[in-house]
Order: sequence, then C-alpha cells, then structure tokens
Amino acid sequence: MKFLRHENSALAVWMATVISLLCLLVALPAKLEAAQTDEKEKILIGLDAAMTGVMAQSGTVIKRGALLAIEELNQAGGVLGRKLELTIKNHRGVPARGVDNIHDLARKKSLVAILGGLHTPVALAELKAIHKHKLIYVGPWAADTPIVENGNKPNYVFRVSAHDELAGGFLIKKALERGSRKPGLQLWRTGWGRLNHKATTAAMTKLNFSPAGLQWFNSSQRDISVEIEQLKKASADVIMLIANAHEGSTLIKNMAARLAATRIPIITHWGITGAEIVKKDQIAFEKVDLTFLQSFSFFKPTAPEKAAKLVKAYCNQFNVCGSVSNIVSPVGTAHAYDPVHILKRAIEAAGTIERDKVRSALEGLGRYDGLVRTYNPPFTPQRHDALDVTDFRLCEYDTSGAILPMNTSVIR
Repeated sequence: MKFLRHENSALAVWMATVISLLCLLVALPAKLEAAQTDEKEKILIGLDAAMTGVMAQSGTVIKRGALLAIEELNQAGGVLGRKLELTIKNHRGVPARGVDNIHDLARKKSLVAILGGLHTPVALAELKAIHKHKLIYVGPWAADTPIVENGNKPNYVFRVSAHDELAGGFLIKKALERGSRKPGLQLWRTGWGRLNHKATTAAMTKLNFSPAGLQWFNSSQRDISVEIEQLKKASADVIMLIANAHEGSTLIKNMAARLAATRIPIITHWGITGAEIVKKDQIAFEKVDLTFLQSFSFFKPTAPEKAAKLVKAYCNQFNVCGSVSNIVSPVGTAHAYDPVHILKRAIEAAGTIERDKVRSALEGLGRYDGLVRTYNPPFTPQRHDALDVTDFRLCEYDTSGAILPMNTSVIR
C-alpha cells in the first residue's frame, strides 16, 4: 500500500509538471505576439553623441530636446499610429566608437533616423557607415561643411545647425563691425580647426585683408599663453578662436591672467558652449571680452509662444526650475527638438518608416513653423542644411554662465 501511495504521489507530480508545461506552451505564442506588437508599435530614433566625458553636457542637451519633442508627439497620438522612442549610444567623442554605434543602430529594423552630436571628427568618420546602411542622419550640432556636403548620392545626411562655410564669414564680419582691423587666428589643431581656417581666410580674402597672425594649439594643451603672446606681438586686435570647451577654457584663463591693458577680445565659434565652464572659472570669464556664435536663444526666441511652452515642459520633465538661464547649451536642445518634428512630417508624407522613402520625403516637405525658425522648406534635394546666416547671432555669458544675446538684460 505504501508503494502505491508513493507511485500515486509521483504520478500526481508528473501530471502537474506536464500541465504547467502545456500552459506555458499555450501562453508563449500570445506573449511573443504581444512582444512583437509592442516592438512594432515603436518607431525608434537613435542618438549617437558624447554622453560622458568632458563634453557630456552637449549630448545631454541634445537628448533633452529630442525627448521633449517625442513626448509631445506621443501625447498627440504618435506617428502612423505608433509611438516614438529614443535609443541612445555614447560615442564619448571617439570616432571609432561612433562608427561601431552606427553599425549597431543599423541593425534595429524599426529605427528610422539618427541624431548626431557635437563632435565633427566623429560625424566625418561615420559617413561611410551611414551611407552603407542607408541611415538617415540629422546633425543638430557639428558644423563642418563636409559632413553634409559629403559627395554621396543619394545623401542621407541632413543638418539643423550652423555650418562652418557660413559661420567663418559671419564671425569675421562681426569682428569688423566691432572695430577690428587685425584679427588673429587661434585654432585647434584638428580637422575642425583646419576647415575653419579655410572658411575664415576665405572670408577675409573676400573683404581684401589678411589675418594678423595664425597660431595653432593641441588637444588638452595646458597652457596657450605663448600662442596668445605671439598674436599680441603681431598686433592682433581680436582673436578668432576655434576650440571646444576644455581648450577654450584654458585659453580664456590664460588671457585673464594677462595685464588688463594687454588682453585681447575673443570671438569664437560655439564649441566652448558644449560644457559648463563659466562657474568653474567665473573670475577669469569676467575679465575677458568673450562673444560667440549661437543660432537660438530662449531669451529672444523666434517663436515666443512655442519657446514658452517648451520651457515649461523642460522645467517639468528635467526638474530645472526658475529662469531660462538654467537651460544650459540651448542650441543643442533647440536643434534636436525641431528635427524630431520634421522627421515626423517626413514619415507621414512617406506613409512608412522605410528609410529611403523617408529620406526622399525630407527633401520635399512644405513649410514648418519650428522653434528655431520657420523652415520653408526645411530641406530640398540640393540643400540639406536647414539653417543659414540669417539664423546666426553673437552671444555672451553672464556672470552665472547663462548664454545671452549681446546687450540683453536679465531680471532674475
């Protein structure tokens, strides 16, 4: 009898196990179908930028602009009945890592486009992979002209940002308007620096004058005072600077350390704004006459109502309260926000997320009243740059590190 009870007990355990396995097998297709449905409902937009390191702020503000736009669109029903989602890759400012990220993102079937970051060398290195995989790439920051004018047909790269061919001429003209007659060039020894050298000298040639001098500096150079002195000896009355935040901050500290009568005003591209540098050396920044290129400001926005709405959403979503002074690197956020809305319009025009069809649709969109400007249209088959010199302005830091259009007073 004991044997039979043991046998019946074992049989019951076996039957329970079989039933459990059958239940799992029955439920599995439904779960797989649900997972596939969830995946199908998402349209992915990639972000490939520096999310850590010295320039991490640049990646963060681009991410914020994209997320704000995605949240708006998802609340309004998404695109083609599907939700949008941001998928993020960190290239850390390293070109090889950026190329790997492009290959990884290309494997995501529901990914329709990628937003890039601040670093020009990374964007240039990624061009081959972008076109190999036929990935739509929209640049919200990196400004080198060849990123967009890259010779690929069809061209999968678009940009909502400045580009250096126009920026060089704009900065030189602003230097002249401020009374300079002998600009000195202080350039970062990188591809970005060399391309800006070409753009700036071309602008000077058109205006029939030459730079007072040219000095190069290296990445992570700890002291640029010798180069500053060489430009001073060449009678430079303004320094035209091309630098990112780390090297730019070094030069500004070196300039502040000079006797007041020997300091030279600085006009620079916007690379220095990709990190928070003023609060670390506030006294140095207060001593230097520094202005720089921007293409958007929440203090003087092109579309005030749209900007006010976005500021409110920004403060709520990222726990940043008070004045718009607390919105750091504003061009990164604005330049990422508009492209997501433009991509939405292109997807709807194409009726699909197939990248080649969305790419073609981007070249044929009508007017869009965006945050940065009115795009009429954003792009054409011949023009993949959405901004031009009319969007440029000179800005400056206030004592808190907020970026203000020149001659703007802020009540805190």
